Amino acid sequence: MKKAMPPDHLSATFSALADPTRRAILARLASGEASVKELMAPFEISPPAITKHLKVLERAGLITRGREAQWRPCKLEAQPLHEVHAWIDQYRQFWEASLDRLEDYLRDLQAQNKDAITAESSAEHMQEVQQIAKPGKKRTTKPVVKK
Repeated sequence: MKKAMPPDHLSATFSALADPTRRAILARLASGEASVKELMAPFEISPPAITKHLKVLERAGLITRGREAQWRPCKLEAQPLHEVHAWIDQYRQFWEASLDRLEDYLRDLQAQNKDAITAESSAEHMQEVQQIAKPGKKRTTKPVVKK
């Protein structure tokens, strides 16, 4: 029987961020501390449901909940979001490098294509000049210039 891997911080953070209600709670907390009641206000959910969302966010380390008399403020903890950013940034760097290589490749193809067109055009022009320069032959049609 395989042992399940213990959840890591990044997985817990992504799991918590997977829900739009929890992301909205974090967005609200980005502007400052708020009570559970304040966090619940924009949603049409029950107090137990908001409490479950807050527990998920708390377990992921994304928020802390305090207790000041009757007020239970929630506060955003940004460190897990920084870890997510760092992880995603590795892939941003990978894609930027890949796109830079693709851009270089396309530039090379364009340069080769331009050189091929120039060489083809020069060869056609030389043939026309040679035909016109032949003694005794008169052209009756205009030369065709390809672009």
